[in-house]
Amino acid sequence: MSRNTALITGITGQDGPYLARLLLDKGYEVSGLVRRSSTPNLERLERLGIRDRVRLIEGDLGDGGSIINAIDLCEPSEFYNLAGQSFVPESWKTPVQTGDFTALGITRCLEAIRLIDPEIRFYQASSSEMFGKAQETPQSETTPFWPRSPYGVAKVYGYWITINYRESYGLHTSNGILFNHESPLRGLEFLPRKVSNAVARISLDLQKDLQIGNLEARRDWGYANDYVEAMWLMLQQDEPGDYVVASGETHTVRELIEIAFGRVGLDDYEKYVVVNPDFYRPAEVDLLIGDASKARAKLGWKPKVGFRELVEMMVDADVELEKTKLAVKQNIL
Repeated sequence: MSRNTALITGITGQDGPYLARLLLDKGYEVSGLVRRSSTPNLERLERLGIRDRVRLIEGDLGDGGSIINAIDLCEPSEFYNLAGQSFVPESWKTPVQTGDFTALGITRCLEAIRLIDPEIRFYQASSSEMFGKAQETPQSETTPFWPRSPYGVAKVYGYWITINYRESYGLHTSNGILFNHESPLRGLEFLPRKVSNAVARISLDLQKDLQIGNLEARRDWGYANDYVEAMWLMLQQDEPGDYVVASGETHTVRELIEIAFGRVGLDDYEKYVVVNPDFYRPAEVDLLIGDASKARAKLGWKPKVGFRELVEMMVDADVELEKTKLAVKQNIL
């Protein structure tokens, strides 16, 4: 079995394509688990120019047999679990499904590894949402969890079952407790991308306003492409472990919006922003800001892209995307 073979679940999401590109650049053979569908969404892989360089295997975290099949087919030395229901507001609407995929799905992955090849190194995408009603600031690997959404609760289960398989069976399993990380590949349902896309459309007279929830909510935002490097570094360590991955800075939604509108020359952003109570969470998390000291010390990892650069990058990408879509539409008409 090659020591440079990886299996990624959630390869068509935001983080999966960035991680796949990183691994390909390092000489890995990369396979990805994709849900059975007549038209799988491969747009993000195509945008990074790697669609034809990865092997796609049908399956999902709800089906343990498909996970076993994927491992048999690609014989990975590293298994990165990035899949699951990842949109926090949706988890209140589908709490049972969220628990099945985001919690129990991890157990299916770990059990498959235990039965087929215990030498496979496993990465679990944990989340700062596990801290929820944060008991201390900033949050580190020793901060108690108090999740405030079905998604956060499911992630806590995934975190502890990952550690349980490490301690019970000696597997090389690691948790990356990633704080919010964004990019131009982020889905439109996520707030930073919702903002960057709305700003682009408003600047092109394609949209009138931006409907938003709590302007004073604060998050620790970073760049997804930086964060996948931390994932890889965790599985290169002799000993498995759990690491907070964060920028160590906190910013409000208002700051994000101000920078985004400023990027397109609309400094009077207030006239375009409509606060809509429908977008408030049933239970808002408190101040989330990560202490990534352990990742810096043991992995040698630190973020390269700052908050302003990230927001401006996303706005620029959405302006180009909307211009392209507009040009295509005009040519068709």
